[in-house]
Amino acid sequence: MTLSIRNQLPGTVTEVRPGGVMATVKVRLDGGQDLTSVITLEAVEELGLAPGTAVRALVKSTEVSIATSRDEGLSIRNQFAGAVTHMELGTVMATVKVTMAGGELTAAITKDAAADLGLFVGSDVIALIKATEVALATA
Repeated sequence: MTLSIRNQLPGTVTEVRPGGVMATVKVRLDGGQDLTSVITLEAVEELGLAPGTAVRALVKSTEVSIATSRDEGLSIRNQFAGAVTHMELGTVMATVKVTMAGGELTAAITKDAAADLGLFVGSDVIALIKATEVALATA
């Protein structure tokens, strides 16, 4: 299956914490970072997720936010340090590629936000992804 989702990060499930309807799934990405996903219990069962399961974390580029420094006062679980390696500015939107340990994330942000943050190729940034915006897929 080919997907339009640009961000497809390989990793391994390290923990599954079931709740009433949803589950928190912890994934160790191939680059060594820990990622948190919140998906339905039904999806956990259908995918057969358990510690040791190989997965791909899927995140649309519009769900990746960019910060210029880490902020511990956020509810966003997934915060990945990296550097801007490519930027394409359109009339309204900007595409920002962030290289981090073991991979790359693409963020689609407004051109104004890119300017306000002072982003340039080589900028150190933090890519932010809410746990509820991370889908998981198995091979």
